[in-house]
Amino acid sequence: MKKLHWGILGLGSIATSFAATFAADDAQLYAVGSRSIEKAKQFATTFGIEKAYGSYDELLDDPAIDVVYIATPHSHHADLIMKSLEHGKHVLCEKAIVMNTKQLDAAMNLAKEKDLILAEAMTIYHMPLYQELKKRMADGSLGKLNMIQVSFGSLKEADPTNRFFNKAIAGGALLDIGTYALSFARFFLSSQPNEVLTTVNFFETGVDEQAGILLKNAENELATIAIAFRAKMPKQGIVAFEHGYFTVTDFPRADEATLTYSDGSVERIQAGDTTQALNYEISHFNENVRTKKDTSSLTLTHDVMDIMDTLRKKWGLTFDFE
Repeated sequence: MKKLHWGILGLGSIATSFAATFAADDAQLYAVGSRSIEKAKQFATTFGIEKAYGSYDELLDDPAIDVVYIATPHSHHADLIMKSLEHGKHVLCEKAIVMNTKQLDAAMNLAKEKDLILAEAMTIYHMPLYQELKKRMADGSLGKLNMIQVSFGSLKEADPTNRFFNKAIAGGALLDIGTYALSFARFFLSSQPNEVLTTVNFFETGVDEQAGILLKNAENELATIAIAFRAKMPKQGIVAFEHGYFTVTDFPRADEATLTYSDGSVERIQAGDTTQALNYEISHFNENVRTKKDTSSLTLTHDVMDIMDTLRKKWGLTFDFE
């Protein structure tokens, strides 16, 4: 079986983590692309990668590359996704996959036209733990899903020039960490929310610094979400049913949860390995490419993007380059 050749666009910290942990029997890291050829060469040497390119276009012109992993800031994702698809590459893109639903619709339509696989690198959708929790939900023993609570707070330095607060590159908590919290909630909700309530505080640069979000769907399931860039909070999700609740700590790459029953007894649930989070994404993506099956998580990604569009509209938050 021919190994799939992967290329990386953008060589920041997440690309470093991706390259350092990449392990797949049916694929190899073949090329990297950066706006600096020196940086690309150094990165390739560090991780034993065959090709190094000093521009994104040069990498995309390489016919040997099957899959592109996009690891640039999210303000550049839409343009690079479209270019990659036009060049016949399957695309796994870091989150947030794009800036808005309009961009995502365009990318999904082009991927379908080109018969290519497109997905967001959202670990929640690929961790074995979440598949196990879904099985527990499906067996009916916990009863109806009633409430989801999610928090994600990070204490960022109050520097208007850094990327977290820079409006010129779509800074703000929602697109950076809020996408994780919303993805957690949407994964468990039975259907897409049809009611969205929210309040927000803005940083001095005009981007969202912290927000409270309340979601409700047709099944009367509720989700409350708190995100912040100037307050440290646990990355914790609670999924509550009639007869018990799951608690998932450090939920973006979790491999363990607790199930607390209504009588107070507690069960520990383990599945997967946190350290292999990126490889679960890679494995599932490779399987989709080989089977030509579109990734089922893209529907959830679209739902999350739609919620984020609604939130930003309610907040009056737009970016000039959208």
